[in-house]
Amino acid sequence: MASLKAIRAELRRKGKKVVFTNGCFDILHYGHVMYLEKARAKGDCLIVGLNSDSSVKRIKGKNRPLNCEGDRARVLAGLQSVDYVIIFDQDTPLKTIKDLAPDILVKGSDWKNKGIVGADLVRSRGGKILTVPLACGRSTTGLINKIAKNR
Repeated sequence: MASLKAIRAELRRKGKKVVFTNGCFDILHYGHVMYLEKARAKGDCLIVGLNSDSSVKRIKGKNRPLNCEGDRARVLAGLQSVDYVIIFDQDTPLKTIKDLAPDILVKGSDWKNKGIVGADLVRSRGGKILTVPLACGRSTTGLINKIAKNR
């Protein structure tokens, strides 16, 4: 976290807009890639907060994640739209958002009326909260169900 905080400080000095989003990104698919590209387009640098394995288990259930956090982080880091990945162990990214102080917090449009974690904090620092449309019919759960059905 310390090195990413230093990078964040340098980006701020240069007047760059830092975008933050988060998720489990268990099986990377078309919907994830499109979402991350849209998030990145909102600023100069995209930091992705990635739920740790234990966090995913608490949120999604004992059979998840299918891919370990190291693998998920490496796959995300390989995307052109993603500048940095940070793994967090809490159920929400609130502490990470506090530490990184992003200029823009992005979530999928499915979060529009759910109360986006960290929104008040980002707004209090003059930042923006944005939602981006999701790719219709694309989800990790849908893929898992489709695979299970075809076994």
